[in-house]
Amino acid sequence: MTPLFRKFLGLNWLLFANMLGLLIFGVFAVYSACWMREQPELATKWRDQVFWILLGLIVYFIVSLIDYKWIRFLGFPFYLIATGLLIFTTFGGVEINGTRAWLNLGPVLLQPSQLAIAGGVIALALVLCTLHRWHPVFRSPLVRLLVTGVIAAVPFLFVLIQGDFGSAIVWVPVYGVMVLVGNIPIRYLLVIILSVTMFLPFAFFFGLKDYQKKRITTQIEMLQGKKVNILAEAYSAYNNLLAIGSGGWSGKGFKNPDTVNNKGFISPDTAINDFIFPVLSEEQGFRGSLLMLGGFMLFLLQCLYVAFYSRDMMGRLLVVGVVALLFAHIYQNVGMNLLIMPITGIPLPFISYGGTFMVVILFLVGIVQSVWVHRIDPEAKQARPQLQIEHLD
Repeated sequence: MTPLFRKFLGLNWLLFANMLGLLIFGVFAVYSACWMREQPELATKWRDQVFWILLGLIVYFIVSLIDYKWIRFLGFPFYLIATGLLIFTTFGGVEINGTRAWLNLGPVLLQPSQLAIAGGVIALALVLCTLHRWHPVFRSPLVRLLVTGVIAAVPFLFVLIQGDFGSAIVWVPVYGVMVLVGNIPIRYLLVIILSVTMFLPFAFFFGLKDYQKKRITTQIEMLQGKKVNILAEAYSAYNNLLAIGSGGWSGKGFKNPDTVNNKGFISPDTAINDFIFPVLSEEQGFRGSLLMLGGFMLFLLQCLYVAFYSRDMMGRLLVVGVVALLFAHIYQNVGMNLLIMPITGIPLPFISYGGTFMVVILFLVGIVQSVWVHRIDPEAKQARPQLQIEHLD
């Protein structure tokens, strides 16, 4: 048996089966959201989704079978290239729905913000587990916190400048969880949290655009039961809640012409990605939504299990960074459709339509699999029989 085939058999197949189930559920959800569209390019988006999944799975298996200790050498180059593309996109990218976050590569649109956060997870893991070895001055938690803060702040600010508030806010839990696991004392994190809280009013009044402020105020007004204009700023929030609530326990069924989405009250461009949750909640009901969220919960718990059995701090940091990223996307996407969070443009992992996002997510989950496959240190494994022989002598 070759070492490569042994690695293949050693994959966490329960984790893969869970992920595959979510991907199949996602293709079904995208098909439910777009099959009735009159535009051919929208009606066949589910086929594009299958293509991106197959491409992402190739990346997934390649990354899974490569020892993640080699991936660390790609951390900084990947981060620098992705951040460079992100900066270029901020000033010369394609603008869609008020957000300049895409690069036109001919047949496809590339979203560098997704590449940047993937590179950021690897770069942060590398810095947190090796920075203290470079020089004694880097052993200070404050210095390490400043260095990692700069790594996270640069892409965060440029994504915010692009107008993609949803993708920008994902950096907050990813950075927070990784520095917490990376042995940064919690007192430093508390100071940062309190400092950021102090500047939130300034960020709201001077950092957000008018339409972004309106989304937040509209959410608060709807939660308070105040009257809002459901034909203007509250249009999406109202129709999303209407779709979710009208689904009931069992849903309205597949291809039901009386759904909110089929009647055109959910935008065709967002029904397949940002607002995919109301579409599947209306058709599949509460039980379908609960099944999907249960699948997500099981998947994240399995990832944490992988982190617990990681052979070193590098692997542990990589896995918790991926878990934080996935959880942030799930919480924000579902939360904004339930008025728990303001409406932001953010996809649902494995479910929403997206090319760059799908490939990047499968790349990151491939790293999680690599941590599991290589959870036993080869050097320690080779040294173990020698120790037994010496003991017998």
